[in-house]
Amino acid sequence: MTTRSTLGSLAATRLRALPALAAGLIACLPHASAMAAAAAPNAASATPVKVTSAVPGATRTHTYTLKQLGALFPLQLRGIDGVYGVPFSVRADEVVTGATLRLAYAYSPALLPDLSHINVLVNGEVSSSIPVPREQGGVNLTRDIAIPPRLITEFNRLNLQLIGHYTMECEDPAHSSLWANISNNSVLELTVTRIALENDLALLPQPFFDRRDIRPLNLPFVFASAPGGAALEAAGVLSSWFGALASYRGATFPVTQNAIPDHGNAVILATANERVAGVTWPQVQGPTVAVATNPNDPYGKLLLVLGRDAAELKTAATALAVGAPTLSGQAATITGIVQQKPRKPYDAPNWLRADRAVKFGELADAAALNVSGYSPDLIRVNFRMPPDLFAWREKGIPVDLRYRYTPRAEPDKSTLNININQRFLRSEPLLAIRHDATSRVDRLLDKVMPDGTVPARAKFQIPLFMLPAQTQMQFHYYYDYIKQGECKDVVLDNVRGTIEPDSTIDISHFSHFIAMPDLAAFSNSGFPFTRMADLSDTAVVLPDSPTPADYSTYLTVLGRLGDATGYPATGVTVAAARQAETLGGKDLLVISSGGRQPLLQQWAQYMPVSLDGNAKRFSLSDKVYQLFSWRDSDSRTNAKPTRQTLAFNSASSDAIIAGFESPLSGGRSVVVISANQPAGLHEAMRAMLDPDLVKSIQGSAVVIREKQVDSLAADQTYFVGSLNPLLHVQWYLANHPLLLALLGIVAALLLAVVLYLSLRARARRRLAL
Repeated sequence: MTTRSTLGSLAATRLRALPALAAGLIACLPHASAMAAAAAPNAASATPVKVTSAVPGATRTHTYTLKQLGALFPLQLRGIDGVYGVPFSVRADEVVTGATLRLAYAYSPALLPDLSHINVLVNGEVSSSIPVPREQGGVNLTRDIAIPPRLITEFNRLNLQLIGHYTMECEDPAHSSLWANISNNSVLELTVTRIALENDLALLPQPFFDRRDIRPLNLPFVFASAPGGAALEAAGVLSSWFGALASYRGATFPVTQNAIPDHGNAVILATANERVAGVTWPQVQGPTVAVATNPNDPYGKLLLVLGRDAAELKTAATALAVGAPTLSGQAATITGIVQQKPRKPYDAPNWLRADRAVKFGELADAAALNVSGYSPDLIRVNFRMPPDLFAWREKGIPVDLRYRYTPRAEPDKSTLNININQRFLRSEPLLAIRHDATSRVDRLLDKVMPDGTVPARAKFQIPLFMLPAQTQMQFHYYYDYIKQGECKDVVLDNVRGTIEPDSTIDISHFSHFIAMPDLAAFSNSGFPFTRMADLSDTAVVLPDSPTPADYSTYLTVLGRLGDATGYPATGVTVAAARQAETLGGKDLLVISSGGRQPLLQQWAQYMPVSLDGNAKRFSLSDKVYQLFSWRDSDSRTNAKPTRQTLAFNSASSDAIIAGFESPLSGGRSVVVISANQPAGLHEAMRAMLDPDLVKSIQGSAVVIREKQVDSLAADQTYFVGSLNPLLHVQWYLANHPLLLALLGIVAALLLAVVLYLSLRARARRRLAL
């Protein structure tokens, strides 16, 4: 294993390893300085990069808009010292040789040119200062700003700072004329030179996946020959692992046979008696993982996953996915891997724990829960929800929020605003202190909180409909600015706010019960397949004669499922269509292109849509007429019964995603991803990976035509999960009011009969006396 080092030693390592780049390039390398402290919080613990050689001439250019770097909205710079910024990073196998910021901006015409300017800072150092001449005030401007490469490290922060003044005399530091707007379409352009890394497993997952790279991951998989089920299961373990690593970036995995890519990186899976043209690997004496240089590209790497048979191949893939941080050397032979504890339902690492309350400190780094200043950034807490929480007759998900803040000197309008995915939830007032406070409670607080902050606590519930599969809680400390009068207004940077890591959110008392099919649950969370994090209840059914497009779709979907769970699919089963009858008791993912999937004909009566070559059949409900749609936690409101069926012939490359109950096992689900041409599968995967298009994948049937996604039906015909008996009876009767009324009448009649008989018996006793 390689040793850990700081960014300073990393820069020195790169510098020593680049003699072939000449003195001009050496001057562009990142310097070891205080800039390392300004990088991302995890930069100091980054894996050191081993460089064996550097070949000049292999340059490329990356362009990123500020929106792609995280600025969802234009940057609003306000006040005498307004600052806003975005992070950016550089891959471990690249060195920046040139950088340009193409800035689109506008500023207030009231700014004094002699005292005002806009600074461009990289890692805390000023790269350039932009003048603000009065005659250009209020005009949309563009400017190219050269950034010295020496300022750029692996993890960086680009800040835009407004130094603004509107008068030579006393001024209001929060005056409305002190503003500058930076478009989030401004572009950062990085020119980089590629460098060749050492063939060392200790660098994994680099360079096949580099967390510094914000672009979507595209990693080819190469099979020596047509893969069998076990080889595909091994590939699925790896694609789900890479998908989990890629996370929000998205990941695709094109597949080839016996042909490595002309450039870049790739993963090769093969057994000992197989060979891939142009590639040599070490002698295979068991499950083996190795790294080799791509013979077509001196900078590219090949990740070799090998075994003497298909079983050892899967063992090697599993060892790589769960134990990559422990591997080292150019090659490693796996001598043993034992699963100590089996997975349980809903225990995916990315999902909120379902057995206890979860602390915010488990969801976010403690440093990210603290802010300072009068215009602080949001405090963000990200988490994923199981999509099948049953919230009927529940007030919401309880949150126990603990927070601290700098108390106000006088009562004002300062608040802690709480949002869910940019939707307002509630506000908590930030109270003032009393200057004459002498009570025992106040003295006790002064002893407990010597930093001058005030502890506070709020308990509230979040309605389940506000919590999609991927949720971000946002906390904004708003400090009211009280004007003191002319020549007395001074903004002091003496306010702080924090969300305590001991704050909790609790879903442990919710049942898991959901109406199916629900393609929104599949597209956003991979449900029901991701109910088991390792996909041990999942089987993928491919055609008897699959194509590379079928393989690629399978690997890309598993990458998406790995992103949802955060765990590799070590338990997935891959089978051919002829083996489908043996898959009872599993949820099925069926993939097909070009009419080669016989199950689409055998199960046509159960499917809301079907493609058989150019023959297409669609079931339609009123959902196609909805102008607006939204996700609601009560699945009953989403039900739209099928009203019409349309069949026709067409050669267009449409794709469908459909869900229905498994014909093999009651309560189990089938999701079909099918296209009459391989290009249609590509469009389906693009829709699932596109944050805008994936919102339209819902209901029980979806048709995808290029960039258009239409939900056609929303039949919900079965339920997955369980409720306690009393709650189940209550829920069932609430959904069948006529039955409830009938039971009420029957109960009333029975009560009347009992009363009648008891009164008659009492009357007879009295007459007998």
